[in-house]
Amino acid sequence: MNAQLKYSDIINLPHHVSSKHPHLSREQKAAQFAPFSALTGLDEDVKETARLTDRRIEIDDGLKEILSNKLNIIDMNIKNKPFVQITYFIKDSKKQGGKYVEVEGIVKKINIFDNYLLLNDNTKISIIDIIDIKSDLFKGMNY
Repeated sequence: MNAQLKYSDIINLPHHVSSKHPHLSREQKAAQFAPFSALTGLDEDVKETARLTDRRIEIDDGLKEILSNKLNIIDMNIKNKPFVQITYFIKDSKKQGGKYVEVEGIVKKINIFDNYLLLNDNTKISIIDIIDIKSDLFKGMNY
C-alpha cells in the first residue's frame, strides 16, 4: 500500500499543541535523545583499576637493625626535639599495594610497645612501615 494513501486522512490536519504540557525548546527536545551512561560509575571504576600502586618493600635484617639504631638515637635525643625526614609506606584503602611518602617534622614521641612514632603535627607513623630515616643526629655515623 502506498504511504501517501495510508496517511491521506491526517496529512493536512493542523499541528497539535497541548494545553496541559508546555512547549519544549529545541535544546529540551534534543536532551531527550542525548546519550546516557547505562553503566553508572564505570568511568570511575576504570580509572581506579588503572591507578598504579606500589608494592610494599620487604626490608632485610640489616636494614631493620639500622632503623632500630636510628630510632634509639632519636629516642635518646627526644628532649632536643630532633628534626627528621621519614620515608614510609601507606597502605591503599581501595586496592592492593599503596605508596611510599616522605614526611618531615620534629619527633614528639616514640612508642616501641605500640610500634609507632609521633611527630609534632600529630602524624602517627607505624614503625614497621618505615624504610628510611634521615636526621642531622646521624651525621658522622655510617648510616
